[in-house]
Amino acid sequence: MNSNHPQLITARLDKLRPTQITVGKREVALKRKHWNSLNKKGRTAALESHCFPAIAGPDGKFYIVDHHHFGLALIEEDVKTVSLSLLKDLSFLDLATFWRTMDFHQWVHPFDSDGVRLGFDAIPTQLSRLNDDPYRSLAGEVRRAGGYAKDAAPFCEFMWADFFRPQFSRDLLDTEFDTALKQAVQLAGAQQARYLPGWTGVIELV
Repeated sequence: MNSNHPQLITARLDKLRPTQITVGKREVALKRKHWNSLNKKGRTAALESHCFPAIAGPDGKFYIVDHHHFGLALIEEDVKTVSLSLLKDLSFLDLATFWRTMDFHQWVHPFDSDGVRLGFDAIPTQLSRLNDDPYRSLAGEVRRAGGYAKDAAPFCEFMWADFFRPQFSRDLLDTEFDTALKQAVQLAGAQQARYLPGWTGVIELV
């Protein structure tokens, strides 16, 4: 398969395998809200213009490597099928080699809602079983508020989530999310965040 020209296929959403353990459920809710704002023609156009990047894995399973939030939102809106852009066929590999290859290419993010790396077997087998990481929601909202720029680096929002994790308590995110967001946007421009993808602050020379 030529990776410069990915194969396009149609697949059932409930059969797709995620490559991460968590999502930000607030972000999923925002995508559902946008979906519900579309009329029938708009929804059809959205699905026709959106392909989920995927890897063909062992036992005929397809693993999506991006757009987990949108995929979960569509499942919760009872959408049955989507288009996949098949990036690589690794279906001939045994499972252990498959996951090592996925890890090498940064196509997998096996970290839980505390930012702790787990084994690949901890990754849910369905999008509907993804766990909530409120810090991933915070990271997404900070980007939308202009706290940092969108970046093509794999799982970059999770890097920002890990940056915010020790700064804000879960209780604060649960009870005063807007307060945490305002503080996080300011913190995103601080010098200690300059190693993160999409940082838009100004480097201070010592």
